[in-house]
Amino acid sequence: MRGKIIKGIAGFYYVDDGQGLVVQCRAKGVFRNRKIKPLVGDNVEFDLTDEKDLEGNVTEILPRKNALIRPAAANVDQALVVFAVSHPEPNLNLLDRFLVMMEAQQVPVIICFNKADLQNEGRGEEYRRIYETAGYEVMFTSTYEETGIEQVREKLAGKTTVFAGPSGVGKSSLTNKLFPEAAMATGSISEKIQRGRHTTRHTELFSLGNHTYMMDTPGFSSMYIENMEASELKNYFPEFARWEDQCRFLGCVHIGERDCGVKDAVQRGEIPESRYENYRLIYQELKDKRRY
Repeated sequence: MRGKIIKGIAGFYYVDDGQGLVVQCRAKGVFRNRKIKPLVGDNVEFDLTDEKDLEGNVTEILPRKNALIRPAAANVDQALVVFAVSHPEPNLNLLDRFLVMMEAQQVPVIICFNKADLQNEGRGEEYRRIYETAGYEVMFTSTYEETGIEQVREKLAGKTTVFAGPSGVGKSSLTNKLFPEAAMATGSISEKIQRGRHTTRHTELFSLGNHTYMMDTPGFSSMYIENMEASELKNYFPEFARWEDQCRFLGCVHIGERDCGVKDAVQRGEIPESRYENYRLIYQELKDKRRY
């Protein structure tokens, strides 16, 4: 039998067979021996060992399109990261860290600023300028006024999308507006998975029809970038590339060097200052981590 892993918790993998059944599976020991861990989003082969209680074993993980480290997921097409325009004010350093991680994993990102009805005058357009300059698609939604919902839904159609963002930004409300059937799907499997209806503690995948999948992930309040050299970081700020040929030194990291095209672009306002300052902070963090 074949299916897709929609949730993994405490050594159990919940496999949707595509026909309305969710089977609680264990992964065979061969995966541990091969140092392969099943991920949410994996397409798998499984054996049904108990038809009454819908239990089975994952026997094979089918070839992956990709595999993300954070959040741990497979076969992802894009990420939708949700922050609030206001209440709470967006933590742009946290957003930039998420963008770096997705760039490093080669996952396209759409940035969604929710609670657009609460924005201070002009702040939304300031955020749009910052991130469109960096090459990202920026969208605004309000679940209160029900604006922007249809435009976001169109961007997600036919794709597997990771939903991510900090707690308190209205991600769950947006999810329910975008896909009311997701709440229904949660209710139908919550008893088997032992999950609260509106509390996301683990990455969970919903099938929304027409080859559209949504991966709901736990809210995050911090994000540490790992397994990256400080000198690599510049590669994950896409807006830097345009100006790097104006740097005097080959391999310029745009921090202390003289005649730096990127720093000059920041001074002229061609690169938003907030992006460059967050780059400096993350660079120093990576450099200090390497030292110790």
